[in-house]
Amino acid sequence: MKSIYMSFALAALAGSVSAADLGATDEPIKLALNEWTGQHITTRVAGEMLKAAGYQVEYVTAGMLNQFQAIADGDIDATLEIWSSNVSDEYAKKVLEGTVVELGDLGLDAKEGIAYPAHVADLCPGLPAWEALKDCAAVFATAETLPGGRLVDYPADWGTPGADRLTGFDLPFKAVPAGSEGALIAELRASTDKGTPLLITFWQPHWAMSAYDVKFVDMPTGEAACFEDPAWGPNPNAINDCGFAPSRIFKAGWSGLQQKWPAAYEILSNYQLSVEAQQPMMGAVDVDGKSAEEVVAAWMAENQAAWKPVVDAAVK
Repeated sequence: MKSIYMSFALAALAGSVSAADLGATDEPIKLALNEWTGQHITTRVAGEMLKAAGYQVEYVTAGMLNQFQAIADGDIDATLEIWSSNVSDEYAKKVLEGTVVELGDLGLDAKEGIAYPAHVADLCPGLPAWEALKDCAAVFATAETLPGGRLVDYPADWGTPGADRLTGFDLPFKAVPAGSEGALIAELRASTDKGTPLLITFWQPHWAMSAYDVKFVDMPTGEAACFEDPAWGPNPNAINDCGFAPSRIFKAGWSGLQQKWPAAYEILSNYQLSVEAQQPMMGAVDVDGKSAEEVVAAWMAENQAAWKPVVDAAVK
């Protein structure tokens, strides 16, 4: 638990936060809730911190890729878990025009990639090397993908990083978007229970990484040239023939946030959440069936030393 406390305490100290006015406490601060459990945890922890500072908080359901216009318009005030690997071009446009501002890194140690439950290595000899997928695509085939294999990709509105990799490596697979995060988990559960083949686009931190012994396919390290120069990498005719670029997870908000709620701006800018804190809360929701609200409330009560210094530094 000390490591969790330390991550928050260091965040507060590093930010050199000075006390700020609360601002418009009569109006709620609207936080975006996106499509996955971890983001709900991240957002509700931030929301509880804001409430502890004296603010009203409203949660607004919003799509990951289409939320930035709402933030630019002031209809949403902040979004707390943006993954650089699948952020939309709209985000960069809004930052350039000055209607959306970054609020710093969240602090999660993240990784994304093409993955599989560990037992699948017995069905496709040569894994985790990506080249193994060339020879055993038929193992992963379904009626809708024949003669190629099936890759269960992210939901369509999260972007298509898995499909991009199939094209980059010229692998004989078809990417089939999952309907939701829950659908991705259902695929992992079914594959593990039945010992059946599965290739999936997935990420950490996520409780399912350990619950289903998920492994990543080894691919060349993603770097800028891979995404820009076809000559880079094993396929001279395509870009994206590498692993995912290392993901940065960060926060952003409406450009008027600092002026309207100065202390809230300080809190959200200096707020960080560690993998060690987030991942067990995700499991409590998705495995134990608890609500995100009750899981976060319990964590907040048990870990005041982790988050309270960030709040106190902003308001006192």
